Amino acid sequence: MSDLYKQRGVSADKEDVHLAIANISKGLYPNAFCKILPDYVGGDESYCNLMHADTAGTKTAIAYIYYKETEDASIWKGIVQDALVMNIDDMLCAGVDTPIVISSTIARNKNKIDAAAIAAIIQGAEEFAQQMKTYGVELHMAGGETADVGDIVRTIDVGYTAFARLKRADVVDPSNIKPGHVIVGLASYGQASYETAYNSGIGSNGLTSARHDLLNKIYLEKYPECVDPNLSKDVVFNGPYQVLDTVENGMTLGKLLLSPTRTFAPVMKKIFEQYRSNIAGIIHNTGGGASKCLHYIPNNLKIVKDNFLPAPLIFRLIQKTVNTPWAEMYKVFNMGNRLEIYTDEATADGIIAISKSFNIDAQIIGRVEAGDGKSVAMKTEFGEWEYR
Repeated sequence: MSDLYKQRGVSADKEDVHLAIANISKGLYPNAFCKILPDYVGGDESYCNLMHADTAGTKTAIAYIYYKETEDASIWKGIVQDALVMNIDDMLCAGVDTPIVISSTIARNKNKIDAAAIAAIIQGAEEFAQQMKTYGVELHMAGGETADVGDIVRTIDVGYTAFARLKRADVVDPSNIKPGHVIVGLASYGQASYETAYNSGIGSNGLTSARHDLLNKIYLEKYPECVDPNLSKDVVFNGPYQVLDTVENGMTLGKLLLSPTRTFAPVMKKIFEQYRSNIAGIIHNTGGGASKCLHYIPNNLKIVKDNFLPAPLIFRLIQKTVNTPWAEMYKVFNMGNRLEIYTDEATADGIIAISKSFNIDAQIIGRVEAGDGKSVAMKTEFGEWEYR
C-alpha cells in the first residue's frame, strides 16, 4: 500500500487483525465468508448459527460534514444502510436468506451529534427493514445501545450486530471453488429497482482515502473533529472539492460519497431460490477489493479477472486527484464490482438475468484456473497486475 494510505492510519490488508486471529478457530467451515458455529440456539446438528458485527466506518465523518453544511438529517439514514448492509451482505455470502435478528451499537459525541441525527438513524433502520420485507428479506430489529461517549468518540460511530440460524445444507462454502468455475460480478453502481436514486458504487470501504483525496482543506479548519489529531495536516483534506460541488447526474460530490452501500439481498433471495446448489462461493468485495477472495479460496488456485465491470466516475475522480496506482485502487475499493458469485457457466447466465431484472448490471468477469498457491491475475482497462 502507498505511504499516504498508511500515514492516514488505515490498511486494506488489515495485517494486524489477520495476525491476531491466526490461531483462533475459524468455525465449522473455515473458508466461509462468515464464521459459522454449531446450532447453539436450537441444538439441531443439521443447523448452524452465524453472528456478524460491522459499522459504517469513517463514512460517518463525511455524513457529519454534509449534515453540518446542509442540516439535512436524512443523510444519516444512508449511514444506517451502510452499517446494516456490511452485516447483511457478508452473511449472504455464507448462504443466509433466513430471518436475521439485528441489534445496534451507536456511540456518539452528544455535543456534536444532535437529537435529529439520532432520530434519523433509529428511524432509518426501521424503514430499511420494512423495505427489505417487501422483497422477502426478513430483518428484525432487536433494539440496542446508544451511548454518549464524547471522551472517546469525536463525532459518531454507527454499528450493528446480526444473528441468523441456517441449515448446514444451505451454507455456501468457498472451499468448493475449483478450476473451471466462472465468476459473475454484480455492479455496485447505477440505480437498482429498489433504490430511489443513482448510486455511485462507493460502498463503505476506502472512505478515509476518498475523503482526504477529494475534499478540500477548508474542512480541516471548519470541522477538526473529523480528523485524528495525531495525523499530519499534510495528509488530510488534500482535495479540490467541497461536498456541495456538482460533479455527475446533477448530484453533489457529497451525495456521491454518501451513496448508501447497495444491498444485494433482494437479488440473492431470488438467486438462492433457483441456483443455491450450483453456487460454489460468494465474495463481498469490501476491504481488500478485487484481492478479497484470497482470504477464502482454497490453495493452488489462480483467479483470473479479465472482464471487469467499468470503473464508475467516483473511483476515477479519486485516482486522478493523487494519481494512485490502479493496483492499489482495485485493492482499496470495489471499483464498481462489489459482489462475486463463483459458479458454472450455465448457471452464470441465469444469475446475470436475475441481477439485470433488478436493473443491476452483471457479467462474467473472470474464471478459476489451477495455480501455484493463491493468486489473482488482473487485466483491466488500466493495466495488468497480480495479487498474492
